Amino acid sequence: MQPPVFWFTPPEKPSIWARLLTPLGAIYAQATAWRIAHKGYEASVPVISVGNLNLGGTGKTPTVIALVEAMSRRKVHVVSRGYGGRETGPHRVDERRDTASDVGDEPLLLSSFAPVWVARDRAAGVRAAETAGPEVVVLDDAHQNGAVQKSLSIVTVDATVGFGNGRVCPAGPLREPVEIGLARADIVILIGRERERNVFLDRWRGALAIPVVEAELEPLATGMDWHNLRVLAFAGIGRPGKFFETLDGVGADIARKVPLDDHQTLNATLLSRLESEAEGLGAQLVTTEKDAVRLPDAFRAKVLTLPVRLRLVDDGPLRALLETILG
Repeated sequence: MQPPVFWFTPPEKPSIWARLLTPLGAIYAQATAWRIAHKGYEASVPVISVGNLNLGGTGKTPTVIALVEAMSRRKVHVVSRGYGGRETGPHRVDERRDTASDVGDEPLLLSSFAPVWVARDRAAGVRAAETAGPEVVVLDDAHQNGAVQKSLSIVTVDATVGFGNGRVCPAGPLREPVEIGLARADIVILIGRERERNVFLDRWRGALAIPVVEAELEPLATGMDWHNLRVLAFAGIGRPGKFFETLDGVGADIARKVPLDDHQTLNATLLSRLESEAEGLGAQLVTTEKDAVRLPDAFRAKVLTLPVRLRLVDDGPLRALLETILG
């Protein structure tokens, strides 16, 4: 489902729907506050939380990958809820046997970079990970989960959508008010192109009392020549437009763009339709890394993947925080 347009109107010009739904947003925010109010499990190793204030994707998965790579000399384990998978856990992801239907697409993708545990109960997931002797645990999408005490809390922000109209769902795109969510955070990673980052900072700088690290998603150099390659692009991520912009940036000739719902199941009917459309357009199918792990094995050879990685404009503030908690 696509979010309503009024979620992203300027905060100073709220729509009638935003104003009418604000009382329900207050109830949603109170439920979030209640969920994180208790003191969670204290792990024997540092715990780094990567989360956001918005519903949907803001670049958490690329941020987790960047963290794992930044701590490459450490034994890092990742704990995820496993959204979209049937496994309740605690379960250590086996990328050779597990599928996205088992553990979720994000844990399956992350398992290529570090050991990953899926668990509906985050505290149980961290305890399970501790048995394998990690030096640090990264909690994926856990900013509004109080089951585990955090040593460092990172909030990711998509600069293009920012905090929308600044209101809590269903009046806006937020899980909790900006000032409350950022009060529990140690650092913000602001992801987007420079112009978009500047627009966000002009609007929200007064609310940002913690360090902000600016970052961009950049295509990973794989030797693939995308220039003028005619493609049919499909993506089931939080904001498919980001993927289409990246493809355009590497010079691909996008014959058709197919935005899907986040984590949408890639069933045989959908894939057959996409394949037929691509053939009719004389185009190559291409998708994201996260979508690729949901493809059936028999279909993967037919689809190209454009991987991206997070590049921090200045990683100094983040490295300083990592050094503080890791020693």
